Amino acid sequence: MLNSQFELDPDRDPAAEALRAAVAAALPATPGHYDELRSGCELRAPWARFFALLGAEGLGDLDRRAEQAAQQVRHNGITHNVYAEGDPAAGADRPWPLRVLPFLIEPHEWAGIEAGVRQRAALLDAMAADVYGEQRLLREGLLPPALVFGHPGYLRPLQGAGVPGGVRLHVVAFDLARGPDGQWCVVSQRTQAPSGLGYLLENRLIVSRLYPEAYRELRVQHLASAYRRMLDTLHSLAEPIARAAGDGAPQLALWTPGPYSETYFEHTYLARYLGLPLVEGADLSVRGERLYLKTVQGLQPVHGLLRRLDDAWCDPLELRPDSALGVPGLLQVLRAQQVVMANALGAGFLESPAVHGFMPAIALALQGQPLALPTIETWWCGEAAVWEQVRGDLAGAVVRPAFHGADPGGPRDAVIMATQSPAERVRLAARIAQQPEAYAVQRYLPFSQAPVWDEAHLRPRSALLRVYAIADGAGDWQVLPGGLTRTATRDAYFVSMQRGGTSLDTWVMTDGPVDTYSMLPQRLRPEQLAGHRWPVASRTAENLFWMGRYTERTEHLVRLALATADLIDDDDDAAPAVLEAVSQLAEASGLAPPGVPSLAQAPRVFERAVVAALGDADGAASGATSIAYNLAALSRSANALRERLSTEHGRLVRAMREDFQRDVARVAGAFPASAGFAATELLDALEHLAGQLAAVTGAQTDRMTRDDGWRLLTIGRLTERLIAMATTLREFVARGALAHAQGFDMLLTLFDSTITFRARHHGRQELLALLDLLVADEANPRALACTLRRLRTELRKLPAASGPIEGLLALLPQEGAGATLAELGTDLGADGFVVDDARVVALCDRLAEAGARLSDEIGRRYFALAAGDERHLYA
Repeated sequence: MLNSQFELDPDRDPAAEALRAAVAAALPATPGHYDELRSGCELRAPWARFFALLGAEGLGDLDRRAEQAAQQVRHNGITHNVYAEGDPAAGADRPWPLRVLPFLIEPHEWAGIEAGVRQRAALLDAMAADVYGEQRLLREGLLPPALVFGHPGYLRPLQGAGVPGGVRLHVVAFDLARGPDGQWCVVSQRTQAPSGLGYLLENRLIVSRLYPEAYRELRVQHLASAYRRMLDTLHSLAEPIARAAGDGAPQLALWTPGPYSETYFEHTYLARYLGLPLVEGADLSVRGERLYLKTVQGLQPVHGLLRRLDDAWCDPLELRPDSALGVPGLLQVLRAQQVVMANALGAGFLESPAVHGFMPAIALALQGQPLALPTIETWWCGEAAVWEQVRGDLAGAVVRPAFHGADPGGPRDAVIMATQSPAERVRLAARIAQQPEAYAVQRYLPFSQAPVWDEAHLRPRSALLRVYAIADGAGDWQVLPGGLTRTATRDAYFVSMQRGGTSLDTWVMTDGPVDTYSMLPQRLRPEQLAGHRWPVASRTAENLFWMGRYTERTEHLVRLALATADLIDDDDDAAPAVLEAVSQLAEASGLAPPGVPSLAQAPRVFERAVVAALGDADGAASGATSIAYNLAALSRSANALRERLSTEHGRLVRAMREDFQRDVARVAGAFPASAGFAATELLDALEHLAGQLAAVTGAQTDRMTRDDGWRLLTIGRLTERLIAMATTLREFVARGALAHAQGFDMLLTLFDSTITFRARHHGRQELLALLDLLVADEANPRALACTLRRLRTELRKLPAASGPIEGLLALLPQEGAGATLAELGTDLGADGFVVDDARVVALCDRLAEAGARLSDEIGRRYFALAAGDERHLYA
């Protein structure tokens, strides 16, 4: 076993065999690259300890652990969307690429990284303050004015504007690489909205559980205190703003571009982990010089934003006018210092690679000391003397745009000149000569190579480490003891997630105590509890409302599809009235495309049209809005609600869509179109989907907090049910389908009320008894009266900030279903009671119309707050 010096007895300990196996499986790094795993023919000390702690299982168990990690990524729904040109899957949710082995950093190495990163974070904050303040750096020539003012990241509207607490940068990220000499240096820096904080946390949660003993024995430093520091800093800076406005406790939020962002998973995960509401630009509104969140309770003040949106998109009035992601008037709020923005807008120019070449002199001027962590040698070509110096030595360099879009016709990304042909180098040099200020040149640095487990070998892959510095609000910085390590594919030159790169959990080992801080906050006092109940944003409420509607609508379509299949498969000829009722209902609900011949006219044409529409997710091919169409809409709503839905709930929704698409495609490939519902696999797919929908309904009903958001989800479901059930009953009554046993039984099936009816009225087929159960029975959840009773109950609980609830209730009948059974027919005395079909049809029309009007009015009141409606302003 391992002794205190981690020496092995090869005759007694299986760890020795594990080490021998690791050495045998380790392939050498590419010549010229530092090998993170090996030193000569031996494993480096931290890796020797790691593999020794794996014990007898050793490398033989890594495939199983890798599958465990991949399964956990799928289980947690961890995705990363890549929007790359020419990629047919661009924009699709891709599983987050996580390798099974960690990246190990020894204590003495981390001490140097930590000191250098703290110094650089403070320097960048000081540079931003100077550029937007006294501009000493520009006057003294330490930073070329053309580089700053020519960069789109410099925002002239904010020149001279202060920031709350004097802190401009709250979170800064640095991409570090280790060179062939083993020394770390800075490759790039991110000062706008650094990404990766959520992914690195997920990486830690997954990988640390794969190696619990190694994680403990190697004394890996924990991460939670850095996230608490970030929250505490934002809270302390926002507190004076809230106090001055008389708003009580400051309200913070995480601002996301929305579900189409490539890192949207991270935004939802971070919001949940930090306990912040997730908001989009459309959720926010400016009134005067203050920022508000649109909620179902009205406008609520926002005092701090942790943003995940680049500067240019934040305010369409003063920045990019084509931005649909920003908040009009936001810069006015920032100039008034009425909101803490993390990070402050305007620091984008610091991300330019051209800035790196000037930072050593700036550090001496502002901090009085040299940079502890060096930068790759960098030259800005905008200085004529510099360009003349480097233009003849580009073969061993990397050419980078000084900023995105600096030269619209030039390369968008870094160009490693060693990979270019002589002719390509000449062409690029000529392009730089035409617009030298648009480019920076860096010395090529071969990145160190870390081990990844691949095809039974420890293969070296070029690695780039992103570390994060977090401001404490008082002039100092805390460096998160870990980071997001990204590795290249087989191409040793490029480390990029867009180029198929993968990630590693980063383990920083410590010689001192391991920080065991938890993100669990301090104990609350009773008077503080109200401040922890955030209102429901209008966009969130709208997505919940439509999630309820789409769930109910899909469930109705599945029942209708199965009932239609049974009707077609029935050996007995169905009455024309029943066939017409089903055909009209299928077309009205979107199950069948408009204009298709009915079952009575052309049964096979109708059947094939319905089956073809089932899997049409966008409705373009069939013209129908059938099951796959509504599953896609449901999935979009759920995706926009990832911070509110449980992992299981979100996974159920994804599984429904994926399983149904797969099953329908399989049926389409195995059977001719003429098979229709005769393909039992198709019926199996519908039955499987019905079971999944029942599970989703259970999650929505019994596993969500009963706040205003859940209430609107429930109202959405009930509104859709009211419209669907009223429309269904109308078609069957109007077409005379209930005079036939098939029609009678099918209506009970569609209302999911067959068992109840047969238990009450065994052997009977009377319309009055049917209406009693489906219209008037307030105990039957599918009955119109029960649906309306529940709607009235939930509506009364909605906030009245947007107007009296009585206005919504007035759209519905005051009690029951809006008509008694006696009012739906005529009592003929001894001849019995006769139902008047016209009265039933009229009632159904009124209820369906009431449902549609209720949906519109809820949208007007709670989802589209009027810009000038000051009644909602809770200041």
